[in-house]
Amino acid sequence: MEKKITLSNLKPAPGSTQPRKRVGRGPGSGLGKTSGKGHKGHKARTGGGTNPGFEGGQMPMYRRLPKRGFTNPFRVENQIVNLSDLKKVSAEDVSPETLYSAGLIGKPDAPVKLLGTGDADRAYTVRGVAFSASARTKIEAAGGKIEE
Repeated sequence: MEKKITLSNLKPAPGSTQPRKRVGRGPGSGLGKTSGKGHKGHKARTGGGTNPGFEGGQMPMYRRLPKRGFTNPFRVENQIVNLSDLKKVSAEDVSPETLYSAGLIGKPDAPVKLLGTGDADRAYTVRGVAFSASARTKIEAAGGKIEE
């Protein structure tokens, strides 16, 4: 019979925790004297060590290469849904809420774009979703309508 888990008997999984390393506590500990840092040098000092891009004093790669391009901070990323994916939507109505409930998009409040890959298998009513020109023609050819 399994014991009921309560706050009083919670403990981490076996092997997931280790005792903390006590350095500088004598030769018997295995980490005495220099505390596992060797003799002198930059890495033996307090705060010693280099940044991830350091190349021993040579001009680092991130400074040798030219900087190009621009990242637009106002870019709007659409969530993409193909026409072939609409088979998973049980309702005839296609909106961000129905796409989210069908698991086709991750965020119901972020913009969605319907692309024309695949075919519309039935007449859909599309609202609140952006779409490509090919998606529009295929939806209308299948008897669906688009409400903007």
